[in-house]
Amino acid sequence: MTASSIVTGVDFVTVPTRDFEKASEFYGEVLGLPCSARWGDRPAGEFETGTLTIAVMQSDAFGIEFAPHTHPIALHVDDVEAARAALEAKGVAFNADTMDSGVCHMAHFADPDGNTLMLHHRYAPRAA
Repeated sequence: MTASSIVTGVDFVTVPTRDFEKASEFYGEVLGLPCSARWGDRPAGEFETGTLTIAVMQSDAFGIEFAPHTHPIALHVDDVEAARAALEAKGVAFNADTMDSGVCHMAHFADPDGNTLMLHHRYAPRAA
């Protein structure tokens, strides 16, 4: 078995929270992501982006010390400025001006627990 045949995909990425209800409101209502599953009666649930599931889980309920993600999860949008304006209208604060890397636009912000997120749109084709 080669290393490339071990992993066949990514099922979900986990985002820690101190308050699942507050985080659930943010991911579900502010970002508009549908909640596809709850983890029984535990304070955790899965939110769908279309290409990746974000599993939000309250750290202390699983015996894990809370620490926010400091590197962003890049959330694909068709128009970074329009998406940014929509989120700002809902009270989301962005960390800096929208960046243009020469191949994509990016705008960084955080969820209520300080997990770093990014609006992202790649406008240039990937190099062959």
